[in-house]
Amino acid sequence: MPVESDAERLRAAGLRVTQPRLAVLAAVRDRPHLDADTITRLSRTRLGRVSGQTVYDVLHALTGAGLLRRIAPAGGPARYELSGDDHDHLVCRACGSVTDTDRPRAPGPCLDPPAATFAVEFAEVTYWGRCPDCKHLSGGER
Repeated sequence: MPVESDAERLRAAGLRVTQPRLAVLAAVRDRPHLDADTITRLSRTRLGRVSGQTVYDVLHALTGAGLLRRIAPAGGPARYELSGDDHDHLVCRACGSVTDTDRPRAPGPCLDPPAATFAVEFAEVTYWGRCPDCKHLSGGER
């Protein structure tokens, strides 16, 4: 199966292909889980000039079109990743890093509410703890 280009993804989502949109998609593809400020800096590196408001508008449009997924760990800034596979996240309480889990979701009562009461479209699970670097720096587990 051929890989779609970012321009093709934008067109398929009904969006115009613009340089800011391409720069944001490239930044998020290259480094998932970035916040808007970091995406803005990386977009400026690619484009030279782009306003922060333009990047926020692009993030909103790409998320609304289903091309990006916005995750918002409690107590931290929203982060963005490409939409696609459904996965959970690990968030480090010390440094704030966000990592995808590599384990498949196991069905359970908290992920399978009674269908008659609510039409579930999506579930997010976030695991909180310490990444290997922070666990090592703190001298073990807490």
